[in-house]
Amino acid sequence: MAWPELQRTQTGGYRFSRKELSEIGVSVLILTLAFTIFFSGGIDGLATELGRSMFAYLFVISFLAVLTAFFFHEMAHKFLAQRYGCWAEYSYYIIGLLFAIVTSMFRIIFAAPGAVIIGGPITEAENGKISAAGPATNLSIGAIFAVIYFASRPFLIPVFPHGLDLAGIFYLLAWINIVLGGFNLIPFPPLDGSKIYRWNVAVYVLLVLAAVGMFAALYLL
Repeated sequence: MAWPELQRTQTGGYRFSRKELSEIGVSVLILTLAFTIFFSGGIDGLATELGRSMFAYLFVISFLAVLTAFFFHEMAHKFLAQRYGCWAEYSYYIIGLLFAIVTSMFRIIFAAPGAVIIGGPITEAENGKISAAGPATNLSIGAIFAVIYFASRPFLIPVFPHGLDLAGIFYLLAWINIVLGGFNLIPFPPLDGSKIYRWNVAVYVLLVLAAVGMFAALYLL
């Protein structure tokens, strides 16, 4: 932990180092590329004319998915930790990012992009709240996109070629955020769920119920 950085955080709000900004940018770019390959149908899909023609459109959608589901999740952890006076900085895991590219070629997404590293004195309650901030952000964003999806579903509004419509994009963004939020609630280290459960079982159960409820709504309604 760099003590001068901790002092600035306590008195000056939210801080980013140049290294952190660089690693955030690399993580967003690689994850966006991985999701684009995945949505294109993997390496087989990219070999087709349709997959290649859709690549740029799917890249835009993938960027929105990564921005809302990954970036906002990590920043929720970081900003709340800094609000509590901690040093907090995102650090990527390059092997996990590259593994996402490899798995996406086989139409599977498995990524361990990195995490916000936190330093400084902190209570169990504060640690639980910091951990809950990420999944809660995903579920909140997922709920917003789900509401927009249900509202726009009666209207077929094509925005991309080959059958991609606006309602479908909202559905996809809602689904990715809800799934990521729910996955992070699994109560085993190092996932957020283990720290939330240790801090407050009631909050943990409410978040799990919210994730399950929204996931079911997307499939059943």
